[in-house]
Amino acid sequence: MKIKILSLVLALGLIGPIGLVSTASAKPLCDKMGFAGLLASCNRGKEKIKVTLSSGKPLGKDVVLESGAYYKMEITADGSAELAVSGPGFFRAIWINEIVINQIEIRPMAVDSLEFDAAGTAEISFIAIKPGTHILRVPGSTGETQQIKINIK
Repeated sequence: MKIKILSLVLALGLIGPIGLVSTASAKPLCDKMGFAGLLASCNRGKEKIKVTLSSGKPLGKDVVLESGAYYKMEITADGSAELAVSGPGFFRAIWINEIVINQIEIRPMAVDSLEFDAAGTAEISFIAIKPGTHILRVPGSTGETQQIKINIK
Protein backbone atom coordinates (compact mmCIF):
# COMPACT_ATOMS: atom_id res chain seq x y z
CA MET A 1 0.00 0.00 0.00
CA LYS A 2 2.79 2.46 0.93
CA ILE A 3 4.60 1.71 -2.33
CA LYS A 4 1.44 2.39 -4.37
CA ILE A 5 0.92 5.75 -2.65
CA LEU A 6 4.58 6.72 -3.12
CA SER A 7 4.38 5.71 -6.78
CA LEU A 8 1.27 7.86 -7.23
CA VAL A 9 2.90 10.85 -5.52
CA LEU A 10 6.01 10.51 -7.70
CA ALA A 11 3.90 10.10 -10.85
CA LEU A 12 1.96 13.27 -10.05
CA GLY A 13 5.23 15.15 -9.51
CA LEU A 14 4.40 16.11 -5.95
CA ILE A 15 7.86 15.11 -4.71
CA GLY A 16 10.98 16.40 -6.43
CA PRO A 17 14.25 14.53 -6.94
CA ILE A 18 15.55 15.17 -3.42
CA GLY A 19 12.26 14.53 -1.64
CA LEU A 20 11.10 18.14 -1.44
CA VAL A 21 7.87 19.49 -2.85
CA SER A 22 8.43 20.68 -6.43
CA THR A 23 7.92 24.35 -7.22
CA ALA A 24 5.61 25.59 -9.95
CA SER A 25 7.16 26.86 -13.16
CA ALA A 26 5.80 30.38 -12.59
CA LYS A 27 7.38 32.08 -9.59
CA PRO A 28 5.02 33.37 -6.88
CA LEU A 29 4.83 37.06 -6.00
CA CYS A 30 6.98 36.56 -2.89
CA ASP A 31 9.82 34.23 -1.91
CA LYS A 32 9.16 33.66 1.80
CA MET A 33 5.52 32.66 2.12
CA GLY A 34 5.83 30.95 5.51
CA PHE A 35 3.10 28.74 6.91
CA ALA A 36 0.37 30.43 4.87
CA GLY A 37 1.93 29.16 1.63
CA LEU A 38 0.20 30.39 -1.51
CA LEU A 39 -2.43 32.20 0.59
CA ALA A 40 0.24 34.42 2.21
CA SER A 41 -0.48 38.14 2.06
CA CYS A 42 2.69 38.81 0.04
CA ASN A 43 1.37 36.45 -2.69
CA ARG A 44 -1.88 38.37 -3.23
CA GLY A 45 -2.86 40.47 -6.21
CA LYS A 46 -2.86 44.16 -5.37
CA GLU A 47 -6.41 45.01 -6.45
CA LYS A 48 -9.70 43.14 -6.50
CA ILE A 49 -10.94 42.14 -9.91
CA LYS A 50 -14.28 43.92 -10.32
CA VAL A 51 -17.12 42.45 -12.37
CA THR A 52 -20.42 44.32 -12.66
CA LEU A 53 -23.70 42.75 -13.74
CA SER A 54 -25.97 45.52 -14.98
CA SER A 55 -28.42 45.51 -17.87
CA GLY A 56 -26.75 47.04 -20.93
CA LYS A 57 -23.49 48.01 -19.18
CA PRO A 58 -19.98 46.58 -19.64
CA LEU A 59 -19.05 43.57 -17.50
CA GLY A 60 -15.63 44.93 -16.61
CA LYS A 61 -12.04 45.32 -17.80
CA ASP A 62 -9.79 42.57 -19.17
CA VAL A 63 -7.16 41.48 -16.63
CA VAL A 64 -3.79 39.73 -16.59
CA LEU A 65 -3.02 37.41 -13.67
CA GLU A 66 0.10 35.53 -12.63
CA SER A 67 -0.09 31.76 -12.25
CA GLY A 68 0.48 30.79 -8.62
CA ALA A 69 -0.75 34.09 -7.20
CA TYR A 70 -3.80 34.63 -4.96
CA TYR A 71 -6.58 36.98 -6.11
CA LYS A 72 -10.03 38.19 -5.14
CA MET A 73 -12.84 38.85 -7.59
CA GLU A 74 -15.87 40.89 -6.61
CA ILE A 75 -18.99 40.26 -8.70
CA THR A 76 -21.70 42.85 -8.10
CA ALA A 77 -25.21 42.84 -9.58
CA ASP A 78 -27.21 46.06 -9.46
CA GLY A 79 -30.58 44.29 -9.71
CA SER A 80 -31.53 45.92 -13.03
CA ALA A 81 -32.13 42.44 -14.51
CA GLU A 82 -31.75 38.78 -13.63
CA LEU A 83 -28.19 38.20 -14.86
CA ALA A 84 -25.48 35.58 -14.59
CA VAL A 85 -21.78 35.39 -15.27
CA SER A 86 -20.48 32.16 -16.80
CA GLY A 87 -16.94 30.95 -17.38
CA PRO A 88 -16.39 27.21 -16.98
CA GLY A 89 -12.99 27.48 -18.70
CA PHE A 90 -11.88 30.16 -16.24
CA PHE A 91 -13.29 28.37 -13.22
CA ARG A 92 -11.40 25.18 -14.25
CA ALA A 93 -8.17 27.20 -14.56
CA ILE A 94 -8.19 28.35 -10.92
CA TRP A 95 -8.30 26.81 -7.46
CA ILE A 96 -11.19 28.41 -5.58
CA ASN A 97 -10.47 29.09 -1.94
CA GLU A 98 -13.99 30.33 -1.18
CA ILE A 99 -17.00 32.22 -2.43
CA VAL A 100 -18.50 34.65 0.08
CA ILE A 101 -22.15 35.71 -0.28
CA ASN A 102 -23.82 37.68 2.55
CA GLN A 103 -21.05 36.67 4.96
CA ILE A 104 -21.62 32.98 4.15
CA GLU A 105 -18.40 31.25 3.08
CA ILE A 106 -18.77 28.53 0.46
CA ARG A 107 -15.87 26.25 -0.44
CA PRO A 108 -16.91 24.60 -3.71
CA MET A 109 -15.18 21.88 -5.69
CA ALA A 110 -16.27 23.43 -9.00
CA VAL A 111 -18.32 26.29 -10.41
CA ASP A 112 -19.65 26.99 -13.92
CA SER A 113 -21.54 30.21 -13.28
CA LEU A 114 -23.09 32.53 -10.72
CA GLU A 115 -26.59 33.93 -11.25
CA PHE A 116 -28.08 36.94 -9.48
CA ASP A 117 -31.88 37.23 -9.26
CA ALA A 118 -31.60 40.51 -7.36
CA ALA A 119 -28.95 43.06 -6.39
CA GLY A 120 -26.05 41.62 -4.44
CA THR A 121 -22.34 40.87 -4.25
CA ALA A 122 -20.31 37.68 -4.31
CA GLU A 123 -16.58 37.62 -3.63
CA ILE A 124 -14.44 34.78 -4.96
CA SER A 125 -10.93 34.26 -3.60
CA PHE A 126 -8.74 32.00 -5.71
CA ILE A 127 -5.30 31.04 -6.92
CA ALA A 128 -4.70 31.37 -10.66
CA ILE A 129 -3.27 28.09 -11.95
CA LYS A 130 -3.65 27.24 -15.63
CA PRO A 131 -2.03 29.69 -18.07
CA GLY A 132 -4.09 30.86 -21.02
CA THR A 133 -6.82 33.30 -21.95
CA HIS A 134 -10.16 32.56 -20.31
CA ILE A 135 -13.52 34.28 -20.79
CA LEU A 136 -16.17 35.33 -18.26
CA ARG A 137 -19.40 36.36 -19.98
CA VAL A 138 -23.10 36.92 -19.55
CA PRO A 139 -24.59 33.65 -20.89
CA GLY A 140 -26.27 34.01 -24.27
CA SER A 141 -24.67 37.39 -24.97
CA THR A 142 -22.53 38.09 -28.02
CA GLY A 143 -21.36 41.65 -27.36
CA GLU A 144 -17.72 42.37 -26.54
CA THR A 145 -18.76 44.48 -23.52
CA GLN A 146 -20.68 41.52 -22.05
CA GLN A 147 -17.47 39.59 -21.44
CA ILE A 148 -14.05 40.02 -19.91
CA LYS A 149 -10.87 38.22 -20.85
CA ILE A 150 -8.72 36.90 -18.05
CA ASN A 151 -5.20 36.07 -19.16
CA ILE A 152 -3.23 33.87 -16.76
CA LYS A 153 0.52 34.00 -17.41
